[in-house]
Order: sequence, then C-alpha cells, then structure tokens
Amino acid sequence: MNIDKKYYDQIQENLKNTLQDTKINAPNKKVGKVRDAYFLENQVLMVSTDRQSAFDRVLAAIPYKGAVLNLVSAWWFEQTKDMFPNHLISVPDPNVSLVEKCDVFPVEFVVRGYITGTTDTSLWTVYNGGAREYCGNSLPEGLKKNDRLGEPMLTPTTKDKVHDKPVSKEEIIALGLMREDEFNVAAKMSLDLFRYGQKTAKENGLILVDTKYEIGRGEDGQIKLVDEIHTPDSSRYWIEKTYEERIAAGEEPQNIDKEFLRLWFAKNCDPYNDEKLPEAPDDLVVELSARYILLYELITGEKFDFPNIENINQRISNNVEEAL
Repeated sequence: MNIDKKYYDQIQENLKNTLQDTKINAPNKKVGKVRDAYFLENQVLMVSTDRQSAFDRVLAAIPYKGAVLNLVSAWWFEQTKDMFPNHLISVPDPNVSLVEKCDVFPVEFVVRGYITGTTDTSLWTVYNGGAREYCGNSLPEGLKKNDRLGEPMLTPTTKDKVHDKPVSKEEIIALGLMREDEFNVAAKMSLDLFRYGQKTAKENGLILVDTKYEIGRGEDGQIKLVDEIHTPDSSRYWIEKTYEERIAAGEEPQNIDKEFLRLWFAKNCDPYNDEKLPEAPDDLVVELSARYILLYELITGEKFDFPNIENINQRISNNVEEAL
C-alpha cells in the first residue's frame, strides 16, 4: 500500500489528540460504541468519534478516524441518494453529520460477498464449525476462507445491546421486528447498494468484501438508509490486485480496514472474555489511521484534508452552532 510518509508523521504527532468523549453544546446526548448522538426536535447530530470498536467493546482511539468515517459515509450517501433515500441533511464539521430523525428497524442488514472473518458470528467461523445454513441461506461444501461467494449473501442480525444475533427473514417477521413488506424493501436496498459499492470499489482497485446497513422509516413515511454506508468501520475492504496472488500463496488478503487490529487482539488476548485488554501498540494505531485515510482517498479520489484536532470539541461546537 502506497501511503505518503507525511501521513505517518502527522498521525504520530497527534496520537494523543483523539476524540473519545464529545462535549458540545447540544441536548439529549446518547453514547454509542463509536458515535455520540445529540437528539434535536426532528433532527439528530451524529458525531463520529475516534473510538475503535470490535468484539463488542472499544479497543483503542485512532487519530482522524472519526473524520474519515463521517466523510466517507457522507460521500457514499451523496453517490447513492438517487438509488434510495437516506437520512443525511448536511455535514457541518468533518466529524459531524446532521441527519433526519428516523424510526430505525431493530435489524442490521449484513451483506457478504466473501466467506471470511474472525469473530464468532463471522461467516467463516460458523462455516468452519460445520454450519451449512446461515440466516436462511444454504452454503455449499468445499468453501475455503476468503473465497468469493457466488452471489452476495444477506445475513441479517438483531441489534442486541451486548451481542448481535444472526436471524433469518422468517425469524425477523415472527419476532415482530419488521413486517414482510418492510423487510423486502430493506433487503433490496441492501443488496443493490452492496453491488453498487462493489462496482465502485473495483473501479478504485478495492474489493468491498462485506458490510452492514441500518435502515429506518422517516417522518415522511419513507424507508431510508441511515447511520453510515461503506465505511471502514461498517465494511471490510481488500486490495484487489494482490488478492489472487495472496490466496494462492495461502496468505490473508491485503486488507485496508480494522481486520488487522482484530487479528492482533485475537492473538494477544481473549477480547470477548478478558476483563482488561492490552493497549494497542502505537505503531498499530498509526498504521490503522493511515489506512483509514488511504481508503478515503482511494474511494473518493480526493486528498484527505487533515482537520485541526488540537481542540476537537471546541472546533465541533463552533461549527455546529454556526450550522444550527
């Protein structure tokens, strides 16, 4: 991966300048794993922090990660707005999106193009454990880790506060999480957006491996894409030109997302069960930040404009007040 050395220097200098807890002048704060939300009357300020999560917990703080996450998502929302409606209103700050308040369905629409992963709900983990049916999908014998699937596969999960649980369409409807007509619209949105994402990624030398979508209903009654789209937090990306060669050599694909951070924690501790986790090494944090920035540039075709992060909360507050 060809990453400008200046980026590493810039990130190294700002290892301590990360947005981990937001303190802006807005009401009704709700803290998520990686985002903080401030609920206004019929809008929401979604603030992307630098918190990095995996294995259902926060692992580290990655400089510039929140800005990349927010700006990549905003770019994809703009590219796909004519395909399906989404909740984005404006981007008043690199870390902030002002969005329409929607009633979000309690289901995450996970779409997979390859069989891979390290978590206990990943497709490869369950397949390697012997399962051949997953979320209503049948899987053939003989698949190897990191193989491409014949067609993108929809594998929804519940949005559990502790740990997401894979579910089929029939289970979603039986549990009353969605009506069948709502599910059908959301499933089409997810698969169409994923195919578009794969096509766009390929044009930029990337493979969009898998992703997740959140979908809700706006106050106007329309079903809309919400939360984020095709970010390095919600998606897995590989470098296309080295994929075949690395698979043939029995190596992991060259990734450009947080998978290598997952792999480091999986190797050095039990991230699901250990009460205290080791600190991610600085070089790992710097590398992940640089990969996030590279992904932004590859996807958008634009240079990343490093925002001032010496006092992020003050910068965000000023920009939000101006926008509102």
